[in-house]
Amino acid sequence: MQQTEARKILKDAPIMWRRVNSIGVILDCNSTYAAKIGYAKSEILGRPVFEHVPKESWEAMNESLKTWFETGKVSERKIKFKKQNGDEFPGLLQATSLYDKKGELIGSNTVIFDINDLTDQKIEELEKYFKDAKKRLDEIKKTEYDKLDENSKSEYDGLKKMFDMLIDTDLKELRNE
Repeated sequence: MQQTEARKILKDAPIMWRRVNSIGVILDCNSTYAAKIGYAKSEILGRPVFEHVPKESWEAMNESLKTWFETGKVSERKIKFKKQNGDEFPGLLQATSLYDKKGELIGSNTVIFDINDLTDQKIEELEKYFKDAKKRLDEIKKTEYDKLDENSKSEYDGLKKMFDMLIDTDLKELRNE
């Protein structure tokens, strides 16, 4: 998949990010997601999201997908995730929809946080990253957006929505629930 300037913001980001299509198959992910789950990126792409959750979390993941289909987003969804070695971790899932130029749903940008990793220091790092990413996206909007093809504009719009959602997320409160 082509790397747009907007997508480069995610490359080595401190967040686990993945893009899934409208039926829950992983189309792309960043290195942070791959490292946390414990697979090579090539082993992740093309696989269903259910492969990264234990069986007892399939219902919760299915409900998350259902909510996403119905509302276009998922926020503050707690789901257990499974690494390749079988270890599990409590995750916090946030997702926003990605649409084509006709307004048809083509997938989602999904961010997953390991709740165990959400120390005050880590949350401060993430909040700074969200603000820096939003600033970079704002620069792209001013200088490059009008020159982008339709796919790249869709990519940009989806990532903008995702970072807007993340900036509005109170990770400290969610961690403590």
